[in-house]
Amino acid sequence: MEKVVKSDAEWRVQLSPEEFHVLRQAGTERAFTGEYVDTKTEGVYSCRACGAELFRSDTKFDSHCGWPSFYEPSESDAVTLIEDRSLGMVRVEVRCATCDSHLGHVFHGEGYGTPTDDRYCINSVSLRLEPTE
Repeated sequence: MEKVVKSDAEWRVQLSPEEFHVLRQAGTERAFTGEYVDTKTEGVYSCRACGAELFRSDTKFDSHCGWPSFYEPSESDAVTLIEDRSLGMVRVEVRCATCDSHLGHVFHGEGYGTPTDDRYCINSVSLRLEPTE
C-alpha cells in the first residue's frame, strides 16, 4: 500500500471544511447527524480523503451511539491505532493507514454481541460508501 502524503493546503482544496476538520484536525461530527449512522446498504466503506478501503458493511452493527459502528476493519492493516489522551481521557484513535486521516475511535469490551467485542466508532464524514450489487 502506497502512502498518500499531502500538505494542509492540498487537503483544503480537496476536502470540504467539515471533512478537513474531522479528517485532518481530528474533529468529530455531532452524534446522530452523519450520513451513515443508520445505513443498511451493503458495500465497502472507503476513506473519504484517499479512497482506501477501510470497512465492509457486513461488520457494521447498530450500537445506537450516534456514529456508524463496525466490529473490525476490512483488513488488519487498513487502519492504525494511536493512544489519544485528549479531552482528559484515554482513548484509542483510529486513523487511515494510507493517508493518516482521523476516522474516529475504537472501544473494546463494551459487551456488544459482536465477534471481536470492539466498536470502531467512525465519523460518517470520514467515509464514502460504495454499494455492492
